[in-house]
Amino acid sequence: MKIHLSSVFVDDQETALRFYTDVLGFAKKHDVPLGEDRWLTVVSPEDPTGTELLLEPSGHPAVRPYRTALVQDGIPATSFAVDDVRAEFDRLRGLGVRFTQEPLETGTVTTAVFDDTCGNLIQIVHSK
Repeated sequence: MKIHLSSVFVDDQETALRFYTDVLGFAKKHDVPLGEDRWLTVVSPEDPTGTELLLEPSGHPAVRPYRTALVQDGIPATSFAVDDVRAEFDRLRGLGVRFTQEPLETGTVTTAVFDDTCGNLIQIVHSK
């Protein structure tokens, strides 16, 4: 068994697509119209057949209180692996990304957390 798909709730799918592709560097995989919304996924260009991230519309009534609680408590909605947290922090900050946690080393793990502009906190992580 392996993870095929994960999702983050987003307020606006088009804005999310631009952020996740133009800023974070993911590649669009699927973009299928579904009424007012879309089945919209992105993947790592390093693994185009790997795990997909669904940019899921946040219209369900349970989403807003859930995401608000996570953000208020500083809990990331998901985590992305990077080769160098400090370098990625510098690159993203240079693109205007707002971080809520600067790079932090805890033993063999380094993390940082940023706001994805779509209602979520996202963690980047590297394990030595």
